[in-house]
Amino acid sequence: MSDRLPSYRHHKPSGQAVVTLNGRDFYLGEFDSPSSRDAYDRLVCEWLSHGRQLPNVVACGNLSIVELMAAYLRFAEGYYSRDGKPTSEYTCMKDALRPVRELYSRISIREFGPIALKAVRQRMVDQGLCRRLINHRVNRIRRMFKWGVENELVPPDVLHSLQAVAPLKKGRTTARESEPVRPVALEHVEAVLPAVARQIAAMIQLQLLTAMRPGEVVLMRPADIDQSGDIWIYRPQRHKTDYRDLAREVLLGPKAQEILRPWLQRDRDAYCFSPAEAVCERNEQRRQNRKTPMTPSQAERLRESSPKRPTRQRYDRDSYRRAIEYGIKKVGVPHWHPHQLRHTCATQVRSQCGLDVAQVVLGHQSVDVTQVYAQANRTKANLAMSQLG
Repeated sequence: MSDRLPSYRHHKPSGQAVVTLNGRDFYLGEFDSPSSRDAYDRLVCEWLSHGRQLPNVVACGNLSIVELMAAYLRFAEGYYSRDGKPTSEYTCMKDALRPVRELYSRISIREFGPIALKAVRQRMVDQGLCRRLINHRVNRIRRMFKWGVENELVPPDVLHSLQAVAPLKKGRTTARESEPVRPVALEHVEAVLPAVARQIAAMIQLQLLTAMRPGEVVLMRPADIDQSGDIWIYRPQRHKTDYRDLAREVLLGPKAQEILRPWLQRDRDAYCFSPAEAVCERNEQRRQNRKTPMTPSQAERLRESSPKRPTRQRYDRDSYRRAIEYGIKKVGVPHWHPHQLRHTCATQVRSQCGLDVAQVVLGHQSVDVTQVYAQANRTKANLAMSQLG
């Protein structure tokens, strides 16, 4: 999609200014006059704010579903973006709208009611999606219609009717249930550490000690770490709730500091954990372990100046997860993923220090959310009941 704005032009036969929006010419008054410039600014602003459509060009509710989807995705691509790239929420939105496009792309907005939304939901059930994911995707579909009401593309009564569709309830639907995320056993974590790169092992240990999210540990830089106190404070440059203008502070105690200290000897704005460094270290280790001498032709062979996949300077959540999966397969322990490390740390903090402390460590605004991460200590409960029950 081009970011160029429609041009302010001179219509010579009439002497007026003109701008073309959605294939239609709008005459703005005398060319180069202040009033025509104001009219141009107003029309273009309305056009951009309505997903490059104008309410007076298409009557409210007369758009087809596919036209509404195209307008909304243009908006979402810019709204759900970070550093100039769409975020995972934009991808989730496209996934949610896919069955809508498959079933109802050509009907008008006014024809899409509760029965149509329930049919879309049933398509998701038939595809084997879990109940909670289906409810999330249905809410994303409603979010598109809410945006349409806000921008005068969807009649308000259409959104009101869609809100009557209740979410799927546990035990009252054929949709499968998802497995809750559980803490990972420490012995399974310890077994993987020797089988992964030093960078990955350090990130795993830091997550276990601090309850950081995977997306936070991969972004660590010396510039983001306040080392002035006994307890260091890491303030991620980006985090899950920064769009809500909420601060996130990760507390780094003595054990975490000891692990992190060797990785701080670099430029302040460089990432602490670099895949490029890991690749160099792995290649050097392979050269040292080589049993046969390198042939002269191999020694003279130059490395590609521009490889097809240049090594990145930092990990992301996916590459971090894949590196852990490689270590798990290598040592043969049960599968686990990096987000479980956050649950493990949260459970330990809750057991030793209480739920309120776990809430601060995890950076949650609500204790209810913390309870999802920090499981109750069953050992203490069993001991109490053995004495009281």
